[in-house]
Amino acid sequence: MNGAISWFARNSVAANLLMLVIAALGIYSVSNRIALEVFPDVQTMTVEVRVVLRGATPKDIEESITIRIEEAIQDLEGIEKIISLSREGVAEIGIEIDSNYDERILLEDIKVRIDALNVLPVEAENPIIQMRNRQREVISIAVVGDLTELELRQIAELTRDELLRLEGITNVSLDAARPYEISIEVPEPILREYQLTLAEIAAAVRASSLDLSAGSIKAKSGEVLIRSRGQAYTDRDFGKIAIRTLPDGTRLKLEDIASIQDGFEEEHIETRFNGQNAMLIEVYRVGDQSAIDVADTVRNYIEQSNKTLPEGIYLTYWRDRSKVVKQRLNTLVNSAIQGGLLVLLLLTLFLRPTVAFWVCIGIPISFMGGFLLMPFLGVTLNVISLFAFILVLGIVVDDAIVTGENIYKKRSLISDPLQASIKGTQEVAVPVTFGILTTITAFVPLLFIEGTRGQIFANIPAIVIPVLLFSLVESKLILPAHLKDLKISQHPTNNKLLTFQNRFADNFEQAILKYYQPSLRFCLNNRFLIASLFLATIIVVLSFVFSGWIKFTF
Repeated sequence: MNGAISWFARNSVAANLLMLVIAALGIYSVSNRIALEVFPDVQTMTVEVRVVLRGATPKDIEESITIRIEEAIQDLEGIEKIISLSREGVAEIGIEIDSNYDERILLEDIKVRIDALNVLPVEAENPIIQMRNRQREVISIAVVGDLTELELRQIAELTRDELLRLEGITNVSLDAARPYEISIEVPEPILREYQLTLAEIAAAVRASSLDLSAGSIKAKSGEVLIRSRGQAYTDRDFGKIAIRTLPDGTRLKLEDIASIQDGFEEEHIETRFNGQNAMLIEVYRVGDQSAIDVADTVRNYIEQSNKTLPEGIYLTYWRDRSKVVKQRLNTLVNSAIQGGLLVLLLLTLFLRPTVAFWVCIGIPISFMGGFLLMPFLGVTLNVISLFAFILVLGIVVDDAIVTGENIYKKRSLISDPLQASIKGTQEVAVPVTFGILTTITAFVPLLFIEGTRGQIFANIPAIVIPVLLFSLVESKLILPAHLKDLKISQHPTNNKLLTFQNRFADNFEQAILKYYQPSLRFCLNNRFLIASLFLATIIVVLSFVFSGWIKFTF
């Protein structure tokens, strides 16, 4: 390390080039390669199985579907927990996977086991088996107006489609909206009159409501594809389906015997926004999209759309999660500015302003190094990683302060500024390096927490450790080159700032010699007593924790 310190101190061009490269790559990374989201993306390691059996009671669902699926997969190695929910018409099974196993391989094993089941009810729909995906909501839109549910649904669908056409938005879905449903009701007297059953009517509807390919015909002019388009979508389409041909040759249509309702599923959902009927739309962030950019795009769209919507109907937004990210960013920037000014002020009182300035430069350089490594570590800018930047802000300049102070001290003893810079850095290189490494070691255990919380907490050391390492590089390779031309004036007479600074530093040093030095000497001469006092303090503090006096909440 001493050789590298000496070489970079003598070659200031290389030191400045290293600083500029770190800064440039960090700026490029944060501008183009780091996604900005509200909360870190978490892999849930959970397989979801969903089976629908319409009309079945929760007990029937549990006995005929849930228990049989659980028995089929429970002996698979790698399954940590199975959580099942049986409710009216649907079975939902959540299978949590051990983090030591490959979730994709286990997903395929689960699919094979469930697909091989031949004991599920014939009326049950095909099982839906997939990894649980956590969608990252950014902003919610409310379509508000005193309209019917169908009219609001149509406007909401139009809004959703227009949003998907906007650049930078790729995932939009309706929320708090009932699915469409065509209900066909046939009175029992009519069934007896025409000697029909509900199964026959259902079979006729299935056979008629479909688009069917009928092959092709080759002609001299080319090949003609034949396709029957008979898929029914509305109540009118279903009403024209022929159920039976009567003896007199007339066709008995569905509309002649049934009541057809074109509406929504019988699920009670009532959405109100400020006392008016509403339909909600959720906008999500996907991939490397920025939560702030997505929210800005949505707000601009709402502003433009409200100018063209009919009177009494308007769009608005709520639950804008990007505000949290903006607040954290503002906190980070403000803390960095305030912290930098305080460091600059305090160091100026004890050292030269030049030393204070170059020490403060270490903050943005170290942060740029952290930004540089974030894409490689799979970390995004989110509320947790921004908290980590705020957390490390108070630690990042410690090594630069110690190094800069020692260079300043050596400069007052050695006439050659280059040698003072080299010697001052080398003298504290080992303790400063181990000081950084011990801080890094304190954050390493956060990388080994398992489960979903572990993925969240891992964002903190993934930011703190790189920033501290780059601060070590900055203080050992870049800072000495900047301080090698440091000039020392022992007794300035013309500069009032330097006069005040020297007087303040001298008085502070005298206070250290008068009060701290005797205290330190006493502690060293009575080390067993001091060790016992601190051990007793630790025991008292731990007793507060383990006795329950200090409460805990997540």
